[in-house]
Amino acid sequence: MQALLIGKGWFPEEPGGLNRYFYDCVNALPEAGVEVQGLVAGSDQGLPESNHRVQAFAQPQDSIWARWAGVRRAMAQTLDQQHPTVVVSHFSLYTFPVLSQLGDYPLVVHFHGPWALEGQAEGGNAVATQVKKWLEQVCYRRAVTFIVLSKAFQEILHREYGIPLGQIHIVPGGVCVEHFDINLSPLEARQILGWQPEAPTFVAVRRLAHRMGLENLIEAIAQVRQQHPTVQLKLVGKGTLQESLLTMIHDLDLINNVELLGYIPDKKLPLIYRAADCSVMPTITLEGFGLSIVESLAAGTPVLGTKVGGIPEILAPLSPQLMLAGATPEQLASGLESVISGTRILPSADECQAYVYQHFDWPIVAQKLQNIYADAAKGALVL
Repeated sequence: MQALLIGKGWFPEEPGGLNRYFYDCVNALPEAGVEVQGLVAGSDQGLPESNHRVQAFAQPQDSIWARWAGVRRAMAQTLDQQHPTVVVSHFSLYTFPVLSQLGDYPLVVHFHGPWALEGQAEGGNAVATQVKKWLEQVCYRRAVTFIVLSKAFQEILHREYGIPLGQIHIVPGGVCVEHFDINLSPLEARQILGWQPEAPTFVAVRRLAHRMGLENLIEAIAQVRQQHPTVQLKLVGKGTLQESLLTMIHDLDLINNVELLGYIPDKKLPLIYRAADCSVMPTITLEGFGLSIVESLAAGTPVLGTKVGGIPEILAPLSPQLMLAGATPEQLASGLESVISGTRILPSADECQAYVYQHFDWPIVAQKLQNIYADAAKGALVL
């Protein structure tokens, strides 16, 4: 089986959950019997890591017209040289301009989230929101089947875009467990990082965006500090909120308690997770999966998460103790304090890792994707 994947960007160059998932698909699917070719916006420097399976059709900073022209040229060339079994879309913006080139190739859509609604949640204007949703809808009308990361996103895809439930398959995100299992204790990891060895330490690996709930988490740390003056919060990620979060940290006098670490290379992430007592997912809306949840669990570090989107689908089966009562600063603070005091009993490192090996290891996920792609290829496409 051959799959032509249309992505957004190449993960080592452009961080983000969608790009990381695409990157892992490129690396994991061949082991499940799927030959992969991919198209992304990116530079040529990072793409040799794909073993020449992925090509860049334009630079991410190029105009939208240049990127659309680039992906059309790349698609024409690829279809002329290859005859994929299925075409697989990971990003509507770059799938839309090639729809007319697909002929009778089956189109499978990975729905990573409601692109239009996410932009709206971050303050996007109404016109931009409508244009994004129109682009999504045009692409989705052409698809034969859909893959989502959680039941929460299955419901959004059905409700907001009118996709029949029978066309939507739930396949959770994957993680390379061996990459995150670094066989260090939290104390050893802190010593390597130069973190305070005895301080209660929490980590949040998140894009710095409003819907992630990071403002509430910082306010929660201000409350927790009243009883636990040495408490530490390490925020990993980039985004539009960086300056406002720094201002908030300064205004709340948390410069000794909260640190923005910025972008952390993938090779260092397992050490960051392992050094924490617990990871935190304080999301307030539109969380389809949360890849950092399974990354943290793969490192042996439990995760506290809000009851938003797909978060409960991952955490609740492992332990109800991982679920926070809510996303307000007070509810987050209560959850963090219960971890520090030991009144909230969390799964052990071994339990976290065993759970991820069983449900989210990439060989398991890749085989599920292969089965869906194969079924999509068997169905007759009526144009």
